[in-house]
Amino acid sequence: MDILRFSAFWCGTILFSCFLLGQSEGTMLKIKRLCKFCDVRQTRCQGKGSCKVDCEITSICPNDSDICVTIWRKNEDNVTFDTICHNPEVKLHGLRLDDYNNSKCEMRERSGQGSDFYICSCSEDECNEHVFFNGNSLDSPVVAVVLVSLVPLFVMAVFVVTSFYFYRVYRQRRANSRRKKGAPLDSDAHAIMIDDEGSDSSSTHANNLNHNTELLPIALDALVGKGRFAEVYRAKLKQGSSVSEEQGFETVAVKIFPYEEYASWKNEKDIFSDADLRHENVLHFLTAEERKVQRQYWIITAYHGKGNLQDFLTHHVISWHDLWLLGGSLAQGVAHLHSDHTSCGRNKIPIAHRDIKSSNILVKSGLSCCLCDFGLALRLDSSLSVDELANSGQVGTARYMAPEVLESRINLENIESFKQADVYSMALVLWEITSRCSAIGEVKEYEPPFGNLREHPCVESMKDSVLRDRGRPEIPNTWTNHTGIQLICSSIQDCWDHDPEARLTAHCVSERFSEMEYLDKLSGRSNSEEKIPEEICVGDLK
Repeated sequence: MDILRFSAFWCGTILFSCFLLGQSEGTMLKIKRLCKFCDVRQTRCQGKGSCKVDCEITSICPNDSDICVTIWRKNEDNVTFDTICHNPEVKLHGLRLDDYNNSKCEMRERSGQGSDFYICSCSEDECNEHVFFNGNSLDSPVVAVVLVSLVPLFVMAVFVVTSFYFYRVYRQRRANSRRKKGAPLDSDAHAIMIDDEGSDSSSTHANNLNHNTELLPIALDALVGKGRFAEVYRAKLKQGSSVSEEQGFETVAVKIFPYEEYASWKNEKDIFSDADLRHENVLHFLTAEERKVQRQYWIITAYHGKGNLQDFLTHHVISWHDLWLLGGSLAQGVAHLHSDHTSCGRNKIPIAHRDIKSSNILVKSGLSCCLCDFGLALRLDSSLSVDELANSGQVGTARYMAPEVLESRINLENIESFKQADVYSMALVLWEITSRCSAIGEVKEYEPPFGNLREHPCVESMKDSVLRDRGRPEIPNTWTNHTGIQLICSSIQDCWDHDPEARLTAHCVSERFSEMEYLDKLSGRSNSEEKIPEEICVGDLK
């Protein structure tokens, strides 16, 4: 036994000496924060005393200044934890974090989030794993005695974890160096990817392209959507996958393009591969792969079991609070696409989606929206010529096309024209959401905009309704009896104006939803009334 202790002591001493030597030779950089990092998870923690977040994923924070954050939400019977890395200089859910200079994650209640909402932050490794409500960091003297007794074991554990961490850092640096020289990467060389549900892209939604030469081990589960260009499957990442182990993804969505649809796959891959696309209201991208054996191209993303917005509205009547969440998050996602800078102030290239419709919008677990299907998206680079923009053609879904797109008279000399067409489409989706809200009074069965037309109207039919008759979906007078609905309907009408330049911007619509927060506080917090209890699959594509 003495020999084992002696060996362990010298092993630790040698590791520590190597660490100091590495620092003296300038080979080690400043250690970045390690934080628990999970997507929104269900929990039994009732917001009292102390709780453990039950998150098995540890992430290396991307920035030296990042801190660890845990968010606890309770909406009716739905209680969740969300653990992330976050830059304290950037607002999170509109809040400025100022209590992170401590070793414990002590929960503070915050208002204005549409539910019971607590948040804590701290600045030590994995300090967001154990959270404390009302300052109850130690529930009894017994806990303190146990902690003291575990100090020797903790010291040895620190040596082991530290050595493993520096090994990982070394492998990642070597991988980056080899990539710059054009060499293939090792299978262990994946950077840890941050997940996406808790902040502005928010430092949380990484859209990193998988550069590994080996294909991910994926087992397709079930077909959940089919469109003109591709099929979508629910799938499982097999155990042993670096993405599964490091990023916490087990169930994913796989969009499969046949070889003939290479152009559509490449366009979506290129859009997703832009790190500036990262946002909580944009579908989280994992990787794109060329499957030569199957003669297929794959796009692999996060999977959302609630399915697309069209299916969700078909099977659910929603409350005013749900409308506020869904509509506001949709506007935030479109505003992020159209913006020429990120939330951190970094310049980015605006993107026009060009096929916004309810079946191209997914519903996340917290009843917020995220945009998907970027096969027709266009990067609005100021260097593009008029001829290059003209070659983009008349694209989209006829039912949701703006008047100027239907008439093929979009102003190619002004890239804002593409954003204005997106805003028109967004207005139709906001009308769909509103039509299924209990706050309007009598709620009819779901029907899409211009529901009097056939299931898939052609461009000529839409020209008759939108251009000749100047028609728009009906907004009954009874809808305006609710103050919040009245404000939303006013925004919808401003967004589908026949004159593109008279329409609101998506950013303006997002701000209007934010200003309605006080109305949401006055309303009930009931969840959606489910009409058909069944899982809704990820929706159809274009």
